[in-house]
Amino acid sequence: MSNEKQKPAFYLFMKDEHGNSKNVGAAFHRDKGNGLNLVIGNSRYMAFPPRLQPMTSTHAISLFSTGGTYPMTNNVNDIYDRITNKIIADLEQGELTWRKPWNDENLAGNVMRPLRWNDIPYTGINTIMLWATAAEKGYLSPYWMTFQQATTMKAHVKKGEKGTQVVYADTFQKQEKDADGKDSIQNIPFLKVYTVFNATQIEGLSEAFYKIPEPPPADNQERRNEQWDDFFKQTKAEIFSGTKAAYSITTDRIEMPPFECFTDAGSYYATLAHELTHWTRHQSRLNRDFNRHKWGDEGYAKEELVAELGACFLGADLGFGPKEYEQNAAYIQSWLSVLKNDKKFIFQAASFAQRAVEYVSGLQAEKTVLPTLSV
Repeated sequence: MSNEKQKPAFYLFMKDEHGNSKNVGAAFHRDKGNGLNLVIGNSRYMAFPPRLQPMTSTHAISLFSTGGTYPMTNNVNDIYDRITNKIIADLEQGELTWRKPWNDENLAGNVMRPLRWNDIPYTGINTIMLWATAAEKGYLSPYWMTFQQATTMKAHVKKGEKGTQVVYADTFQKQEKDADGKDSIQNIPFLKVYTVFNATQIEGLSEAFYKIPEPPPADNQERRNEQWDDFFKQTKAEIFSGTKAAYSITTDRIEMPPFECFTDAGSYYATLAHELTHWTRHQSRLNRDFNRHKWGDEGYAKEELVAELGACFLGADLGFGPKEYEQNAAYIQSWLSVLKNDKKFIFQAASFAQRAVEYVSGLQAEKTVLPTLSV
């Protein structure tokens, strides 16, 4: 039966930032086995196989969406372009998008991961984009949610407020015929965009969403932090005292100047977090390789960006800020070159950095509560 003659089980709608529904030209059709196929134009995708039946429209949408607003996009490159262009624009102004919270006087000293309505942290590229938006707009609450999630809690988005788009990565199944004419199922990765609002933009939520998190107790800036020391110690990374901060993949060791050489404790631990992220690239760990051959080449720039993001993510989770770069301008130029050549790489770098943080967290004897979800 053709797609045109087959009556859809139900249509897929999107909701804009004001909660208005709009048909996105997609529909779910039942197949002969009572499974659900997603049909967009002339393309048919196996969204939910028969074993998930009985399937209702509510069930399907809850599985297919992250809850709330989504438009789906037919051009994934639009997502990559929009977010990467924003970061490129910041870099060209000498700003590091992912460091904006630490440079904002309202957020400095109180940086943490952005949180969903249910206290689950955002991760990867979403962390970067929500940090940047919070710093630019002056949002103090760490909580973000969709229009529908706010409505479910009997709250509402303030009139005139604009949402922030984040992404969700997953795979769907596509039915194809192989060279022998047999049906086969392919897992196809996809990115989906949906819109969230900061709690500051919403009225009617419980007081817990508006409460500003207390900054961590002021620590002696010239004294080592036992909790942070223990975290790095439990990774079992070999760290020795030297004259520079560096990780050698050949010897698989981290060299660090003595603690007393740093201006404050935060600078020491931020630098160590950066080198520890490099340490995860070893083939016995995450085996991260960007075809790096020499200092300063494209592979070097890519690995440095991963380490920069990893240190920021880990610092936000443990309670210290990022390190200062002595060669900041040189790094920015190298990252600009990479991002202009590959609009997808900032997504990949954020994902690699997230995996690095999850890896070192997983080495703790008593698991430190760190984000473990993909974007």
